[in-house]
Formats: sequence, C-alpha cells, structure tokens
Amino acid sequence: MFAVLQKGMDQELDGTVRALLQKAGECNAFIRQDVERALESMVQHCTLTRSMSALLAGGLGHLNSVVRKCAALHLSGLVERVGAARLLSGAKDLTDRILPAVCKLVQDSSQEARYFGRRMLLFLSSHRDFDKMMEKCISAKDLPTIRDAVFTLKTKGLGEMPQDAPSARGRRSLSGSGVMRTSSLTRDPLSGSRDCGQAGSKAAVHSLTDRSEYVKQMKTLLNSKDFRERIKAIDQLVCDCEENPALVIGSLFPVFDALKARLQESNSKVSLRALEALQPIIALLRDSLAPVLNILIPAVVDNHLNSKNSSISTAALGAVQALMHNIDNSLLLQPFCSKAQYLSGKAKLDLIERVAELVTELYPRRPQLVEQKVLPLFWTLLGSSSNSGNVRMSTAKLAEALHAHMGQTLLESAASQPASVQSELNQLLRALPCPTDDLTHG
Repeated sequence: MFAVLQKGMDQELDGTVRALLQKAGECNAFIRQDVERALESMVQHCTLTRSMSALLAGGLGHLNSVVRKCAALHLSGLVERVGAARLLSGAKDLTDRILPAVCKLVQDSSQEARYFGRRMLLFLSSHRDFDKMMEKCISAKDLPTIRDAVFTLKTKGLGEMPQDAPSARGRRSLSGSGVMRTSSLTRDPLSGSRDCGQAGSKAAVHSLTDRSEYVKQMKTLLNSKDFRERIKAIDQLVCDCEENPALVIGSLFPVFDALKARLQESNSKVSLRALEALQPIIALLRDSLAPVLNILIPAVVDNHLNSKNSSISTAALGAVQALMHNIDNSLLLQPFCSKAQYLSGKAKLDLIERVAELVTELYPRRPQLVEQKVLPLFWTLLGSSSNSGNVRMSTAKLAEALHAHMGQTLLESAASQPASVQSELNQLLRALPCPTDDLTHG
C-alpha cells in the first residue's frame, strides 16, 4: 500500500504505523521481518516528516524494547534522508520533536535502541547549528549527558551495530567465505572488477537485515588476510556508492571504520588503492559523508601527505581536494586548521594552503567562523620561530587570503598579539603584490 498509494497514505500513517509497531513486538520472526519491510517501504514512499511524526508518536514511548528498537531503526533512516540542515532549522514540530526524541533514545534501556539514538546524535552533531538547537530544545538536566555522548562518539566512533540472532530466511552462504548474504544484495563483492557495469540495481529499499549483512560482508572482505581481496573490496565499495548509495550511507560508520584501516595499512598497494577510491566515493556521497569526516581526514592527511611515495602523496592530496570540491567547506575548516597547526613537513604546507583556499571560499558568507577557526592558526604560524622558509611561503599565502577579505580588521585583530607576531605580519603584508597598510599606519 505504501508503494502504490505513496503520499496518499499520509493521512493514515499514525494509525497504520502504530499497528505495525505493535506487531513488531511479537515473537514470530517472520512477522517482524514483514513489519520491517512495510516500515522501510513507508520511509521510501511517504512524506518524510509525516513518517517521522508517526514513528515518534507510535514507538518511542512503547513499553516493549523491541518496538522501540524498530521505531528507532526507521527513525534513523528518516533522519539521514531528511538531513541535518532541515532537522536543525528550528522549524516548529520538527527540531523541537526530533532532538528530545534522540536524547531519549540515547539513554534508552535497550542496547539496540541506544545504538540508533547514538547514530542519529552523531549524524546531527556535525551540523553547525547543533549546539544552539540542543541548548534550545533539550532540558538543562539532560544537556551534560548528551554533550558527553557527543564527545565520546566523535573521539571513539559509533562502534558496531548490536546484532540480533540471525534468521535463515532469504539467506545463503557466499561460496568459500562463510559470510551470509541476503538475496536482495545483487552483486558479489568478490567479483573484483572496478567496472560497476550497467546492470546494477539502484533499489532504494534496504531492510535492517540487508544493512547488517552488507556490513558483515564488507568488514570481512576489507579485513581479509589476502591483500588482493582487500583491494577488490575497496573497488566494490566504489561500485556500491554508485549503484546503491542508500545502502552505503545506511552503513556509514562500520564501513568507513573498516576503510580507515585500509587507508592506514603498511601495504602500499592497498593504501594507494584506498586513497584513489576516495575521490569517486567523495564525489558520489558528498555531504552524506559529514558524520565520518573525523574518520577520513586524519586517515588521509596524517601519514600520506608526507609519504615519500609520490603516487601516495598525490592520491592523498587528490582526496583532500575532492573533499573541498564536494563537502560543505565549513565542515572542513576546523579539522584542516588543526592538522595544519600540528603536522610537519609537506603535509603542513599543503594544509596551510588549503586553509587559505577555504578562507577565500568561506569568508564572504561565514566571516565569523573563519575568524574564529583560522586566526588562532595564523597567529601560531606567525609566532613560531622554528618555521622553515617553505612554511613562511605558505603562511604568506594565508596572510594574503585573510587580508584580501578582512582588510584593516586583520591588522586590528593582530594588535592584541605579541610584538613578534605583529612584526612578522607587517613583513608579510609589505611583500604582497598590492600595496597594503601595516600596523604602523593602523
């Protein structure tokens, strides 16, 4: 009915979803699977916000933990489809309903419900308005708990999805691997071809079983002892991002945790392939990767930008540039500034220059953000006596970008810095192609 009537079912969602969720609490595994498929169809075909409202009303306060888990699972999918920007826009009956619901799920007694609550929390926390909306919509007594949860998620990651006992329905073994696979997954990850072909299904409906089995497959293949199988798994992930992006996005944290290990491994053939694969992956998934930027950016820049292997360092820089071309640049500013401050060698130069590019792109629309994130890095670079000539050249590019947009405000901000910083800034500004004022004329 959801697939046929689509938005025509919106008016019936509250009662229908309540009845389906009630059935989700029954012991019969086949009924539970049918309920999950029905709710997944609702998520795909009905109005997103109406579906979200029905799940919030019918499942989150239920006494049965299985019902709460089922509601949380599908609510998580809706949150990722609606997007953090819309959910945190402050819209009535949206922001003020979803944030308390996520807060409640994060503290749920059910391990599975908590997992999906934490997943939504991590997804939403990447948005710039998250803190402001949290303070507005979450009670003062819950705020410290939620902030602690966000900090833990950003430092340690989401972790693995709690696994229910597997059902035999619709599954078969992949030959020779011992890994189970549902019939709805249309390609064999062991094919090893980087050509995704034209016949791949772009089906958007994926049940919890599909996602959990997909995660299990990809983790097994990406962690294979045979490096050739690890390379094939990386190639398969690129194909999956093209043909089944919803499946990859629904499995974002465990899949990219596994990919991180391949980016960081010592076998240069595998790490190079992983770096090369990031460019199409980033272009395909774009802002959907925002929740895992804290995984990807360190894995790319911490080692590979300084690699003596020119193929690896070039691929790493290509991945960084792909991030800048496809991801909301405001999400990149803080991690790039942090890495530019603490890394050394070529990586430091590359990141200082990327920050200069971000200044040019972001300052016209986010001046306060740029000043807040970039100026501390800039003062540190100016005040470091140990900087090489190359670092000074990169710092000069950053100075030029900042001065082009801030003008006299840059000089006024520098007035509170030590004399050595002011002197260094004056030298850099006097060396710029266009005449500029210095502090002695401020």
